[in-house]
Amino acid sequence: MSESSDLTDHVTCTIKASVNLQIGDTKTEISQSGVSVVDINLPFGKTVNIEDITFKNYYCAFVSVRVLKRTPGQEAQWSTALRDLPLMENPHTEAGSQDYYSIHRDQMLLVPDNVVSVRLVLRQPSSAWLTFNLEDIKIHPHTQPAPVKEVSDWLSDLTLVDQHLNMEGLPDPQAVSSSIQQMWALTEVMQTNQTTASIGRFDVDGCYDINLLCLT
Repeated sequence: MSESSDLTDHVTCTIKASVNLQIGDTKTEISQSGVSVVDINLPFGKTVNIEDITFKNYYCAFVSVRVLKRTPGQEAQWSTALRDLPLMENPHTEAGSQDYYSIHRDQMLLVPDNVVSVRLVLRQPSSAWLTFNLEDIKIHPHTQPAPVKEVSDWLSDLTLVDQHLNMEGLPDPQAVSSSIQQMWALTEVMQTNQTTASIGRFDVDGCYDINLLCLT
C-alpha cells in the first residue's frame, strides 16, 4: 500500500456506483451494515493482467478485493485477491480518510491475470461517518519487462549498425584500417632510406646547366 501510482496508462473500464449492504427487512426498519460493494467491469470480451489498483479514499476503513478470473477451458470463477486491507489508522479518526492508495499485484493473495471483472468490498465499522466510498479508481495493466541484452546481442547490434553505415556509402572500417597500415609501413621505409646529402635545386655533379639559369 502506498501513494498513487506513477503509471499513466490505465484500463478503460466501467465503475458502477457503490451499493450499501443493509440488515433487516426493507419493508420495515433498515439498518446500515457498514459494508458497501463497488463493481468494476473490464472491457467486454477481454481479460486483463492487473499491475495495480489505485484510488483515493473517502472515509473507508478497510477494503477487500475480489476478482473474476477466466481460466482457459474453465468457467470464470470469483476469488479473493486481498482481504481487509486497512486504509485508516483508526476508523473513528481522520487519519488516512482521504489519502491516495495503490494496491500492487505483489500484495495480492493470487496472481491477478486473466481478470474479467473486479469487485471492491468496502467496510467502515464506525458510525462517525455518514458515508464512505472510494474515488478516482484506476486499474493499470501488467506488462512484461524488456529482456536484458547479453553481450552477444550488443555485438550483433553493432554489426548491424556497421552494415547500415556501409550501405549509406561510408567506407568499410576494415579497408580504412588496412590503408592506414600500408601508409605507416611506407613512411617507415622512406625514413630508413633517407640520405643526409644535400640536394641542390639545379646542380648536376656540381655543375649547372646553362639552360636552367635565369638571367636578370
